Amino acid sequence: MASTQSRSAKQSRDPAAWSNVIGEARSLAETLPALLVEAQHIASSVIAGWHGRRRPGPGESFWQFRPFNLGEPARRVDWRRSARDEHLYVREREWEAAQTVWLWSDLSQSMNYQSGLATCTKRDRAIVLQLSLAEMLATTGERIGIPGLLRPTSNRRAGEQVSNALQHSSLTQPLPDVSMIQRNSHVVLMSDFLDSIEDLSKCMKHISGTGAKGYVVQIVDPAEESFPFGGRIEFQDNESGQRLTAGRAQDWREAYQAKFTQHRAAIRDLTRTTGWGYILHHTDHSATEPLLALHNLLTSSEGTNNKGALPR
Repeated sequence: MASTQSRSAKQSRDPAAWSNVIGEARSLAETLPALLVEAQHIASSVIAGWHGRRRPGPGESFWQFRPFNLGEPARRVDWRRSARDEHLYVREREWEAAQTVWLWSDLSQSMNYQSGLATCTKRDRAIVLQLSLAEMLATTGERIGIPGLLRPTSNRRAGEQVSNALQHSSLTQPLPDVSMIQRNSHVVLMSDFLDSIEDLSKCMKHISGTGAKGYVVQIVDPAEESFPFGGRIEFQDNESGQRLTAGRAQDWREAYQAKFTQHRAAIRDLTRTTGWGYILHHTDHSATEPLLALHNLLTSSEGTNNKGALPR
């Protein structure tokens, strides 16, 4: 579990290290178009179960023009729009039931891991989930934002906006800047969460303190959980570059699995005590599974219980 703070400090001292950051950004920009297409396909396959809340009513945002109905007060007519043809139109404003949903995917180096058991890296899966969820939420009229990167916006092409924002992002920290998050919003954090539990706890409690509701999607490569290694193997930390050689890796399996299970249980306990939703997702499973689970959590009357968590 590498410390991202030490990595950032190293970069601030060594300007040459920024070349790695630039390379990572270019790699991300190259993969995002394909990931957006995948996300749109996934979103379209499950979007039928989502029901929007957009409808006319009191609010400040323009929603649509509709034909003027006989018997309505004449003051409702939008004369500028009506002047374009021979019909009268009324300007309707949107009933502001839309929620602000902040979507965060961890783009740090630890997320670039992919074993032979998985179909993609953890980073690519997190981005696909982020883009898919943006597409689905935009269809229901919600406002989508990325903490520290994209202010909340209500747009049918939210997936493309999120993709464009990520292409120009230099954010590599595992947890977001939460200073923009306000009451009555929702925050979805997607990461492997292999960093400090204390850092995650601080972030979640700050978000909860604003009155926002939170959801954690822990993305795990199956090899990280099962530790299917044997013989002499050299392990390398993606964050720090540190290497560790095991003479008989199979002898480490039991202790490693116990440690991993303990860390995951600590995350579950943290979400339970803070009232957050929790979803565990493995990268050898379909991306539709966590999307459906998030749908259950975001639309349930209970809000942030654990009913939508995928059983494992």
